[in-house]
Amino acid sequence: MGRLQDRVALVFGASPHIAGTTAHWFAKEGARVAVVDIRAEAAERCAAFIKGKGYEAHALVGDPTQEADAKRLVAEAVAHYGRVDIMFNQVGNQYRHTIMDMNLHDWNGSLTGYLTGGMLTTKYTARAMAEAGVAGSIIHLVSDAAHQGEAGNTAYNAAKAGLLNFCRGAAMELAPHRIRVNTISPTFMDHLLWQYPAKMLNPRIHGPHTMSADDFLKGIPLGRFCNARDIGNAAVFLASDESSFMTGQDFLLDGGARAGYYCWRPGAHSGITTEDAIHDLEPHQYGELAPHIKISY
Repeated sequence: MGRLQDRVALVFGASPHIAGTTAHWFAKEGARVAVVDIRAEAAERCAAFIKGKGYEAHALVGDPTQEADAKRLVAEAVAHYGRVDIMFNQVGNQYRHTIMDMNLHDWNGSLTGYLTGGMLTTKYTARAMAEAGVAGSIIHLVSDAAHQGEAGNTAYNAAKAGLLNFCRGAAMELAPHRIRVNTISPTFMDHLLWQYPAKMLNPRIHGPHTMSADDFLKGIPLGRFCNARDIGNAAVFLASDESSFMTGQDFLLDGGARAGYYCWRPGAHSGITTEDAIHDLEPHQYGELAPHIKISY
């Protein structure tokens, strides 16, 4: 406890999964948290959950992919708390199409959400940090899809890879201001198993352009999916003084998948399946158990 004591964290995203859990983890470590979402209900629900745990939280509403909103949201966080020490960004929406069926609306939506949103949140948060003389930490959620090609998901590949390299450049540029910029790249998340219908994840119906939950699980040596608490733990580390000599780095959360030969499928030998994993899976929201959620797979 107290690793982020008296710091101010601005979290772009407020779902009960990754962003909400990360905001909760920041608050547990002593940070005062401002949570942003384009949906007022989501931002207010996240802030209420954190305040219900006895921590400080403030809800902000807007679209950080729009420059006026990004500027306003950072200014409102500063007006409320006095400064921003930490930023965590999970802005963006995924659009899945094959290249030959790609439409420009969804392609541009991917780039605007992840890449432009990442640039604008960094631009205005870094300005606020520099003006206040804050030695800050900026953290962006990327993905293992930023490092590898995935058939049927090239818009996401391109946007996340762009964000990854943007963050490397930003780390170099902002280092003289003592502002660190790092990223987190998770693999398949366990909350997808209760967030989406089973038929979207069931390996028996997928064709050559989409990977199933089983495909991911069989390639992960540690034999489980990533979860939001894994990301929250990594984000706390990157936000804290424990990582004060780290910038321009990507924190990979893939259970060892990229460390092995591409052709090695550890799950093919263990026999683990998504159905097996679900037996040990406990749904969670904001990092805490959510027994009211039932997984139907």
